[in-house]
Amino acid sequence: MSNEFLWVEKYRPATIDDCVLPASLKSCFGEIMTTGQLPNMLFSGTAGVGKTTVAKALCNELNLDYIIINGSEEGNIDTLRGKIKQFASSVSLLGGYKVVILDEADYLNPQSTQPALRGFIEEFSNNCRFIMTCNFKNRIIEPLHSRCSVVEFNISNKDKPQIAADFFKRVCGILDDEGIQYDKKSVAEVVQLYFPDWRRVLNELQRYGSTGRIDAGILASKSSDNISSLISLMKEKNFTGARKWVAENSDIDSAVLYRQLYDILPSKISSTQSIADSIIILAEYQYKEAFVANSEINRVAALATLMAEVEWK
Repeated sequence: MSNEFLWVEKYRPATIDDCVLPASLKSCFGEIMTTGQLPNMLFSGTAGVGKTTVAKALCNELNLDYIIINGSEEGNIDTLRGKIKQFASSVSLLGGYKVVILDEADYLNPQSTQPALRGFIEEFSNNCRFIMTCNFKNRIIEPLHSRCSVVEFNISNKDKPQIAADFFKRVCGILDDEGIQYDKKSVAEVVQLYFPDWRRVLNELQRYGSTGRIDAGILASKSSDNISSLISLMKEKNFTGARKWVAENSDIDSAVLYRQLYDILPSKISSTQSIADSIIILAEYQYKEAFVANSEINRVAALATLMAEVEWK
């Protein structure tokens, strides 16, 4: 689907005021716009909370030329060096300095690429600012931390009800604009389920709304479609796609996920031995869920083992 048809792009806020953020964060970014001084920054927070949107909005409101580089897709040293040098070494046509928005910077290699990035920040300090976004700030090396103002995209328990209500109002307006009929209770369930991942909320509502209506019935049927898409990725041995699916569906309770796989896998596997193997794999990794430090890694390991060891129809 083209970006122009994705709701997350079509309805992406263009200003800080339009962003659904806690008052403390809006105040922080408001000070930057008042002074016009943008420091190197590190935005940390879970997926979909608005880190990249805020980075773009700051650049737009300060009338700064910017480029976006995705660390998970363009994170090797040569690509990074080439893109940054080409962009940062020239004078901005808009005046002022340029901005490199480095998305998913925690995917950059901490032994090679991140130290090189530190050098780029110093080399182009007169002409360029850097905004890095990450889900896990502990994966960013200390020399980068020390060269940036770190902003945590956290929502306190006190702010959660108001932030969720504001976003519920926002998405209802989007559904009205798109001509989608909807049951408010079902929309509220989606917002509550994926809170505070606003990107996921919009993507799911767009997917649910493809029929022209969002209600309890369509939510149930789409949930079944979701697990089927995972099975397709495993049959294709698409590890990258399966890993992404796990990251995007981290909200699914482990017991529900393993039960869904247990119910559907026998119809997708070609031999009795493979069915038995799949059940043993599921039992092993579901048991580990109670003890592992990182559930996402455990689930990806389970899927990787299934992809490697079972025979698919």
